[in-house]
Amino acid sequence: MHGPPLAGWLMVVLCAATGSYCLLRMRGEPPGRVRRAAGAEALMGWGMAVMAVPAAALDPRPWGPPLLAGVFAVAAVRALLPAWHGGGRALGHHLHHAVGALAMVYMALAMAVGAPAGGHGHAGHAAQGRVPGGVPALTAVLLVYFAVYVVWSATRLAPAGAGGGSGGLAWSRRPELADACRLSMGIGMLAMLLTL
Repeated sequence: MHGPPLAGWLMVVLCAATGSYCLLRMRGEPPGRVRRAAGAEALMGWGMAVMAVPAAALDPRPWGPPLLAGVFAVAAVRALLPAWHGGGRALGHHLHHAVGALAMVYMALAMAVGAPAGGHGHAGHAAQGRVPGGVPALTAVLLVYFAVYVVWSATRLAPAGAGGGSGGLAWSRRPELADACRLSMGIGMLAMLLTL
């Protein structure tokens, strides 16, 4: 991703922490839908952390973008398959995971057409007919989607902080932490799309 290295490293920390929390949450859940969702969110967090590493520290080309695109394409298909059998909230959650995974595929492909490791920059790609940074219309649609998701996720946190709570639940299973995890990943996706 483009942008200042400090912003990239902050994204790495945020996404790795989120992915780690999701792994802990997954470990604490019995097998089933909630555990699979936590696993998908862990994959998303760690994938975002890898993508956010500044290119000055690690340039993953040529092998990184195709590998990430393949992993997240499989994750998108895996998210869509149960969506056909589920309904209501489960359907929406699966579709969100699929959109997130497809956004990761899109960003990985945009990374693949970025400046080559040899350093010819964006001018070389413009001459070859490639658009560095992705397709502006698709990026805009994804930005709107994740902006709406971030606002929606933030509204889900408001009642949890106002009162009540989760009683004796272990910290890794508290619903407000899971919502905060989803909110931070949505913010991370917005930041990554803005720096594409």
